[in-house]
Amino acid sequence: MSPEMLFAGAGITAGVVLLMLAAALTIIIVWKGFNIVKQAEVIIVERLGKYHKTLTSGVNIIIPLVDKVRQIYWRAEGYGPGGIKLAFNRTFDRIDLRETVFDFPRQNVITRDNVTIEINALLYFQVTDPVRAVYEVQNLPDAIEKLTQTTLRNVIGELDLDQTLSSRDTINLKLRTILDEATDKWGVKVNRVELQDINPPGAIREDMEKQMRAERERRAQVLQAEGTKAAQVLRAEGEREAAIATAEGAKRAKVLQAEGEAESRLRIAEGEAQAVKILLDAVGQRGDPVQYMVAMKYIDALKDMAASPQKTVFLPYEASGVMGALGGLKKMFDADKSVAPAAPKPPVVPR
Repeated sequence: MSPEMLFAGAGITAGVVLLMLAAALTIIIVWKGFNIVKQAEVIIVERLGKYHKTLTSGVNIIIPLVDKVRQIYWRAEGYGPGGIKLAFNRTFDRIDLRETVFDFPRQNVITRDNVTIEINALLYFQVTDPVRAVYEVQNLPDAIEKLTQTTLRNVIGELDLDQTLSSRDTINLKLRTILDEATDKWGVKVNRVELQDINPPGAIREDMEKQMRAERERRAQVLQAEGTKAAQVLRAEGEREAAIATAEGAKRAKVLQAEGEAESRLRIAEGEAQAVKILLDAVGQRGDPVQYMVAMKYIDALKDMAASPQKTVFLPYEASGVMGALGGLKKMFDADKSVAPAAPKPPVVPR
């Protein structure tokens, strides 16, 4: 039985069949031309093998059989058996515009002083021009990886081992600058390059540890010597200041003692002068105070000599002066008595 007879027996004509086929084909075409693009993703569309437009986030319509989505070969990462992280390439139909991180495998690099070290690097980049990222390079992730590896070898080859270990920031900045300039024509912006690990050979690490221990011991000895020196300097300064303070105290004590003695003598002299004045006032102020003072000094000297335990007493050569002073003192008192007024006689009371 022919298909026409079947459709005729079912009451369906050939025109209805063709209409149904056309509707199904239209639905398929519309479905194929209907594309939903996620945020931060783009799709490259080619028309008859030539770039046509870039589909951005949202709903986009293309013409099937005429427009075609460009497939790109991109790097992907996953985990294999045992949780081992693997990197592989696969085909995608869209480009991710977010910042991407590439964790490159370890590679051996030779420094300027011929030391082989292992370096593990991280690269952070972002696609800024999807069209150039697709048409200017065949496999963008592989190209970036190879460029990073060769650039890293060149940069490390210009540095010694010590400079490499102590200049990570400088190396990162230099790598980022070179890679950013090289990948600009690919529509890529390199944001950051980080060196994760720098591993020298085992023998070199042992030598570095010995050097580090020796350096620490040297610093400890230097610090100890500086501490001893500072302690001795402080001790010497303390002793010097103590000696200065002692000398200043002794000087001040002597000054105060001398001032005390001077003040004491001054007070004694003032007392003696006051006593002489009172005595002269008592005798009518007619005597010579100097002669009186000299006579009193001679009398005190004779007392001291008489009280001496020595059997022989030596009189001074001017002993006659002592006698003269005493005589003068007697005359002074006699003169005062002769000129003194006579005492009044008591009145006579009549019996």
